[in-house]
Amino acid sequence: MIARRTALAAPLAAGLAPVAARAQDNWPSRPIRVIIGYPAGGPTDFVGRLLQDPLQRLWGQPLVIENRAGASQIIASEAVAKSAPDGYTLFLSASTHSSNAAVYARLPYDTINDFTPIVLMYSSPTVLFVNPNLPYRSARELVEAAKRQPGMAFASSGNGSSGHFALEMFRRKAGIELTHVAYRGAPPALQDVVAGQVPATFSTLSGAIALARDGKLRPIAIAAPRRVEVLPNVPTLDEEGLGIPDTSPWYGFIGPARLPRPLVERIARDVQGLLRDPAIARRIVETGGVIEGEGPEEFAARIRRELEANAEVARAAGIRIE
Repeated sequence: MIARRTALAAPLAAGLAPVAARAQDNWPSRPIRVIIGYPAGGPTDFVGRLLQDPLQRLWGQPLVIENRAGASQIIASEAVAKSAPDGYTLFLSASTHSSNAAVYARLPYDTINDFTPIVLMYSSPTVLFVNPNLPYRSARELVEAAKRQPGMAFASSGNGSSGHFALEMFRRKAGIELTHVAYRGAPPALQDVVAGQVPATFSTLSGAIALARDGKLRPIAIAAPRRVEVLPNVPTLDEEGLGIPDTSPWYGFIGPARLPRPLVERIARDVQGLLRDPAIARRIVETGGVIEGEGPEEFAARIRRELEANAEVARAAGIRIE
């Protein structure tokens, strides 16, 4: 019976292969759903709206953006993990994809095995900001003050956020004691630093650039490997001798597991081409972004590196969300 089933399965599989190939050749033949795990108006939604029209023109089909906000994009992640691997459901993901596994006790999906990384579009550097009325002009000056005042408060956008991870890494690197003040999102955290309620924060540049331009926040160090174009005079933590692993949030397309390789390569190639468009690139840079354009292999390797690094920091700092 087993031999007969195997014999029957072989021609069946052979018959299905051309059908699958034709389906990929004809992609897309209907609207594509882009799931985003955050509300409209945020940095993830920003790049989705920025690329929506160019991709619609390129692919000849509507891109339907679906904002499924909640639970640090876990709701959106689960929806994508359960979708068909046919290229008609894409996940415009933020980097919480690689930090959730480190801080949540349980997830309804496997971060590696249930997804296919496609293309990383851009990142937004994590920046060390202070209240502009304070005397600190460098990360070194802030560290010296923290040594004199153990327990200095630092704001973050929430427990397990990129800013929280940066804070814990910075604390360990500098050998100082800090008090983590977790807020429900970046806006209230930034507003309390602006108001002088909390002296400092690690925050994404894209979320704080308007306040920095208005002089309401002072950026004193970039917690990323290189300086950024919109803050050319602000050094990196590496330059200050206080370098930490890069916690910069990123934004990229991910698909469900078993997404056919030709579709992965097609989507990655088309998006990379749009990122080279000067008008699109300028919009991203002006909002505090850094163009990445990593393809499937680089993107997958980044996620694996971050999973390992985040897990180590979460264990050491006791970061856990039940």
